[in-house]
Amino acid sequence: MKPRRFGYISHLAMKQLFLILLIVSPYFLYAQENDSIIVVQSRAGRLSGLIDIQDLVNEGYNYWNEEFEGHWSGIELGMNGFGNSDYSMYPASENNFLENDLLRSNVLNLNILQYSKGLQQTRNTIGLVTGIGLSLQSYHLANSTTITLDENHRVIPKTLLFDSNQKSKLSTFYIEVPLLLEFQIPIKHHANRMYCSAGVTGAKLLEAHTKIKYRKNGKREKLKSPGDYSIYDYKIAGTIRVGYRWINLFASYDLVPLFEDRRGPELYPFSIGLKLISF
Repeated sequence: MKPRRFGYISHLAMKQLFLILLIVSPYFLYAQENDSIIVVQSRAGRLSGLIDIQDLVNEGYNYWNEEFEGHWSGIELGMNGFGNSDYSMYPASENNFLENDLLRSNVLNLNILQYSKGLQQTRNTIGLVTGIGLSLQSYHLANSTTITLDENHRVIPKTLLFDSNQKSKLSTFYIEVPLLLEFQIPIKHHANRMYCSAGVTGAKLLEAHTKIKYRKNGKREKLKSPGDYSIYDYKIAGTIRVGYRWINLFASYDLVPLFEDRRGPELYPFSIGLKLISF
């Protein structure tokens, strides 16, 4: 009887063990599936082989990738005068004969071409700016004088003997090439930027003349006299420009005197003004 009972118990135990395995086997299969690690080979620039970082940048708008653009081109208007005047080579009676009326002396700059080059790899706020411009400068003389040259090409004053309505000025016309380093600061929005640029401009004299306006027998007369007037053919000026949106200011100061050495008074032209139109 005992062997028979043992066989019955053994058979019952086997059935119970089979039932337990049947119940827990899905759990082991699920755990095995979750514990599996799949290695995905991905190219550079992708995160876990699933997200392409470069795609996110390209699909979004990143204004730092825009090219750097300077603020040279445009139309500028201002006033000019002479600094560091030295008339030591002239007698006292001729001292300051080129003194000008600052408010009536003006400068017109036509900065027609511009080229900008950014200096950063991941930003566009610092760069170099160059181009081509034309500068017309006129100096309205305060005294009743104009200028001429003596036999040694030396600038000398000439007194005007017309009526009280006489006007006299000296004008110069240059072609300019700037080299500027510009810094920009984005404010609120990347398109609105405060900027400051500084550098030098090299210029070539194209033309110079004096002009006298007066009345004779009640009629208006005008006398224009072109000439070189011993003015340097080339000049270099230091310049600075600052601005934000529609407010744009400039200033320049010549680093060489207006007239050739020992040919005229030592005068250093300067200009200050604002930009009327940007393009």
